[in-house]
Amino acid sequence: MQFYFIRHAQSTNNRLYDQTSSWKGRSHDPELTDIGLRQAERLGQSLRQAGSNGANGTWDPQNVNGFGITHVYSSLMIRAAHTGSIVARALELPLMPWDDLHETGGMYLDDEATGEKIAQPGLARAEMAERFPNLVLPDSMYESGWWNRPFEEPEQWLARARRVLDELTTRHGSTNDHVAVISHGGFYYHLMTTLLGMPATDGFWFLMNNTGITRIDFEDDHVTLMYQNRVDFLPRDLIT
Repeated sequence: MQFYFIRHAQSTNNRLYDQTSSWKGRSHDPELTDIGLRQAERLGQSLRQAGSNGANGTWDPQNVNGFGITHVYSSLMIRAAHTGSIVARALELPLMPWDDLHETGGMYLDDEATGEKIAQPGLARAEMAERFPNLVLPDSMYESGWWNRPFEEPEQWLARARRVLDELTTRHGSTNDHVAVISHGGFYYHLMTTLLGMPATDGFWFLMNNTGITRIDFEDDHVTLMYQNRVDFLPRDLIT
């Protein structure tokens, strides 16, 4: 299996922090910016490159012959689902939802008076179906919003990362599938520390730019990090 972890395109929260160095006024479920939309389109065009990478057994660690993506999964947060919808449309593939790909903490806002993190609902089924028609939604789910739980505490983050890795290998391990997931920068850090068996610390981070691509190949007897945070498909003015 070739696994492609892709961070969502620029959101209004990303732009807010870039401009103010503060999260004050953040949205619990931000939209993509105009730059983010352009990034997502460029991402889709890049992943759509002609070719069938790996299908004929050739060694192509930099995807110069294309990506050959076979599956696209996405977090259900708007910034990721919108990015994923654009990518899946470019690849002419369905977009598959995966709840566990959400950003660390989940859907919440901070109470400015108490500092308490107040859970917020995610998009409901009808809203998601209208906005992202290529998103394949499970039957009878998400009727009142996909996020219906409290703030996700830090002790849950690594356990969820392990759960995603286990599920990923259950679904696609020992196959020739090329799997793309559209997710979030914070979750990427916990996924990578879990995969590498590293302790999660405040003094180390795996950087992911908006629409950055990391490729990890899972073989029967080993795992190879092919590249990390690749954004060479973006012009300089779209790198955020």
